[in-house]
Amino acid sequence: MNKSKRVWQMKVAELVVKCLENEGVDYIFGVPGEENLDIMDALLDSSIEFIVTRHEASAAFMAGTYGRLTGKPGVCLSTLGPGATNLLTGVANANMDHCPLVAITGQAGLDRQHKESHQYYDLVSVYKPVTKWNTQIKTGEIVPEVVRKAFRVATQEKSGATHIDLPEDIAGMEVDEAPLNLMDHTLAEASERVIREAVNLIEQAEHPLILAGNGIARGNAAASLRTFVEKTSIPVVHTFMGKGALPWNNELSLLTAGMAGKDYITCGFTKADLIIAIGFDMAEYPPENWNPDGAVPILHIDTQEAETDACYPVKLNVLGNIDENLKELSSALSFTERNNGWVLEVRQEALAELEEYKDSQAFPVKPQKILSDVRSALGEEDILISDVGAHKMWIARMYHTYEPNTCLISNGLASMGVSVPGAIAAKMVYPDRNVVAICGDGSLQMSSAELETAKRLNLPIVILLWRDGGYGLIEWKQLKKFKRSSNIKFGNPDFIQLAKSYGFEAIEIKKAEQLKPAIEEAISLKKPVLIDCPVDYSENMKLTEKLGDLLC
Repeated sequence: MNKSKRVWQMKVAELVVKCLENEGVDYIFGVPGEENLDIMDALLDSSIEFIVTRHEASAAFMAGTYGRLTGKPGVCLSTLGPGATNLLTGVANANMDHCPLVAITGQAGLDRQHKESHQYYDLVSVYKPVTKWNTQIKTGEIVPEVVRKAFRVATQEKSGATHIDLPEDIAGMEVDEAPLNLMDHTLAEASERVIREAVNLIEQAEHPLILAGNGIARGNAAASLRTFVEKTSIPVVHTFMGKGALPWNNELSLLTAGMAGKDYITCGFTKADLIIAIGFDMAEYPPENWNPDGAVPILHIDTQEAETDACYPVKLNVLGNIDENLKELSSALSFTERNNGWVLEVRQEALAELEEYKDSQAFPVKPQKILSDVRSALGEEDILISDVGAHKMWIARMYHTYEPNTCLISNGLASMGVSVPGAIAAKMVYPDRNVVAICGDGSLQMSSAELETAKRLNLPIVILLWRDGGYGLIEWKQLKKFKRSSNIKFGNPDFIQLAKSYGFEAIEIKKAEQLKPAIEEAISLKKPVLIDCPVDYSENMKLTEKLGDLLC
């Protein structure tokens, strides 16, 4: 294997690290353990920086966010047993969000895997359902192939997570191998015949509608989408993870869809006679929510064929490189003017909510007011990261974006606790951009130990806490279904004191007019800052009732 590039004899763990360096890895996020001792020692002599996290799930959240923003696999590391099972949630989250990630787990030696043994589980079997590919290294000679394949598979569309399991006895063995040469891989373009068929479908449709998904960002296809929209005058609806594909202030942007049930954007789907789904990941927005009878045909533009779904009737697949295929379609289509007056009406309805509450002095602060203040305080390329909870729904609907990957929402697995680790990774990738994490008091407590990580790394992130003393999203759903809530309330620490104990600056919001100046101050400090803001989630049910009366 690769004999012409032999190097001196080294431990398998050292070879793994050499292979990671060869892949261009800058950081590994993780928690050291007994079964990864050789890897940790090898990293001391490496250019790779190991970022010690306070929980393995956070390490995987960081690696996933790094992968999403860079397109390069983020790497995370744990030991065996509980370390590996902790890591699993973040790995599954990255895989379902199609973020490239490589997870490495320490493992019991081969000499004890045949019997019941301390902390031993078959991690290849455990990780198989939540990764694109995984394997265990059982001999040192295969390390270059295993590492190369893990990175190649993680980045191939649709990107996701891979997993390497490294037994401790194998890690300490000596081997005489070297990393493999890297090979670029490219996606093919659709054939001319397919492009012609797609053009015919689009030209025959009276009211086509674009559903823009996260694949547009992964494929760096936003510019091509914008040209396509300018050429065709077709309005665009974004998924939660597709936000920013078209700037929110473009008159053909129908903003963001994704809430179950009615919303203003539902009117767009109701009117459409062709839905052009571009880079759409079905896991984040089930077609039954927007094409319940499967009556509207789908033009599917993506890297892979879609999952079979009765509510997603694909008329034609345009598969391959999304960016290039959009360019081909734009070239083949004629300029078209459409009667899009209804688009303006829907936009006005949706945007009016934000305007209506931007000067609200009500306290606790209304979600609409919070997001108006955040949007006005952040620049077009600054990054907002949403955790999972009621705030996620408000952010998706009402935090309007200019560019892809400037509002990061996890909407595949959608695990709580993602925002603080995600903000840490985002600030590492983009040190010159402001990064704000929005989380509820439930989700913050799931990863609050990472405040220490942010402070240790001296990363000036801003954490905006929406505090309501309960699991607000679950209460919202309970009230909607049963008209009463069940077991969603909990107690909280003094978040101001908690943040200060980690070395953060901390600002407590006591009236609504304090919020925007507080956000601006937090950004200007260039330090880690937490803002504790009580939120009025009575707005949740008001929104449900309002949308329930919506008529298209």
